[in-house]
Amino acid sequence: MAQHGSTVTELVGVYHADGGPVGEAKYVFGKLLGTAHCALCDITHSPVRRKPAWDAMVDRLAVPVTLVHLNEMTADVARAVADFGSPVVLGHSADGLVEVLSPEDLEALDGSVDEFEAALGAALERVSAG
Repeated sequence: MAQHGSTVTELVGVYHADGGPVGEAKYVFGKLLGTAHCALCDITHSPVRRKPAWDAMVDRLAVPVTLVHLNEMTADVARAVADFGSPVVLGHSADGLVEVLSPEDLEALDGSVDEFEAALGAALERVSAG
C-alpha cells in the first residue's frame, strides 16, 4: 500500500456488490428486501440509472475515476479491499494504492454526490499532504 504524501493519479471506486446481470439482479433484490446495501451505489446511482450529477462531478475532477464491482477487481485492488473493506474509494499513486474514502466515510455521505465531491476534495488534500 502507498504511504501518505503521494499524489493520486487515478481513483478506483469499489462497489460492495458483484457486477454483471446476476450480481446486479442479486443486489437489486437484496436492496428491496433490506439484505444488501452499498453506500457507493447510493452515491453514483438513482434507483434506475447512474445519476447525471455523478457524471458531471466526475467530469470536473482532475483525476480519472474507475468504478468496479467486487468480481471485477484487479489483484492489487482486491488486496486493498481485503485490508480496507468495501465499498471504498482507493487512489493510485506512484507508490501504490491508498484508501481515499473508507466504507464509513461513504456511508456518512447518505447518497449525496455534492457531499461526496466535498469529502473527496478534502481526502485528496490529506493524502497528498501526508
